[in-house]
Amino acid sequence: MTQNKFFGSLLLIAGTTIGAGMLALPIASAGLGFGMSSMIMLIFWALMAYTALLMVEIHQFAPSDASLNQLARHLLGTKGQVVACIALMFLLYALCAAYIAGGGEQVHQKLTSWLGLALPPQAGAILFTLLIGTIVGLGTHCVDLINRVLFSLKIIALILMLALLLPQVEGTHLLELPLEQGLIVSAIPVIFTSFGFHGSIPSVVRYLGIEVKALRKIMLLGSALPLLIYLLWQLGSQGVLSQSQLMTNQSLSGFISQLASVLHSQYLSSAISVFADLALATSFLGVSLGLFDFIAANLRQEDNATGRSVTAAITFVPPLGFALFYPQGFITALGYAAIALVILAIFLPVSMVWVQRKQRDKAKLPQGYRVAGGTLGLVLALLCGLAVISAQLLG
Repeated sequence: MTQNKFFGSLLLIAGTTIGAGMLALPIASAGLGFGMSSMIMLIFWALMAYTALLMVEIHQFAPSDASLNQLARHLLGTKGQVVACIALMFLLYALCAAYIAGGGEQVHQKLTSWLGLALPPQAGAILFTLLIGTIVGLGTHCVDLINRVLFSLKIIALILMLALLLPQVEGTHLLELPLEQGLIVSAIPVIFTSFGFHGSIPSVVRYLGIEVKALRKIMLLGSALPLLIYLLWQLGSQGVLSQSQLMTNQSLSGFISQLASVLHSQYLSSAISVFADLALATSFLGVSLGLFDFIAANLRQEDNATGRSVTAAITFVPPLGFALFYPQGFITALGYAAIALVILAIFLPVSMVWVQRKQRDKAKLPQGYRVAGGTLGLVLALLCGLAVISAQLLG
């Protein structure tokens, strides 16, 4: 394994995690205060890093090119494979719906403020979907080229945004306590979803090979980098705006406008707006491409104009329908994505590790690498997953 592969895999995990979900963090945790929201983030980072290590434990005894579906079928049977497929579809559709809602809101705001066009909110969602859908429909190579440019610009915008934001932080805002206990419950699913990267683990394993020591480092460091950036983002947004100001605007465009107006900085407004646009675009490109390819493979659509058009319609029409009926549904869709992510990132890894350990112990096979924590760790992870689902259903 070369250092280049290690670094590339690290960025793949971090890049998958840092996306449009980051934009929702200050909105979802508006009434929690910096201390409480930071503590919840640390808990979910530890949880997701733990289950990522469980995936490494599973992969060590499987072929390096094994997919999540193949692992689930091998260890949990056909029922496990079906559950994995349904959860993956639900997660990708929910994320697409969230990104269309958020991106459509951004597009509509620009069309009305920059061009002075009197358009309904739904027009932004339709235009955003048509743009991304066309790029995805042209193929992976087109998505790859455009995504490289957008991702590079996103990192520049992120650095500029934090550089302008952090010097304006006020200590009094950071000491504020949660306004209501119920706000903690409603924030949990969105914060949890922002740490999802487990869909990329099979790709990293396929790229690196079964090198357990390197994979462990990549899972821990690759997930820690987004945690650091999230904490800085929360420090900047919650340190500049009071809880009452954050609670005033629960939409993405309203939050950005509020942040810029309080600081009276056009540069900051532009940096946040550009980062938001790029984060939504890159996240939507990656997720929708994954959904597009998944549907094409399972429906066995031909790779021609007709087949790709049918696949594109199945990929984009359902989430677009959600965004048209719920134009302010960015946070809502991310919350429901948490249910599918719990299944994919917690329930499946825990179940597969449990079965694999029993099988190898019974057959007296070498244990290999085992994640610390034993049965207690697996049970605690399951309980955390149930807590996230309960928070979404009760919130």
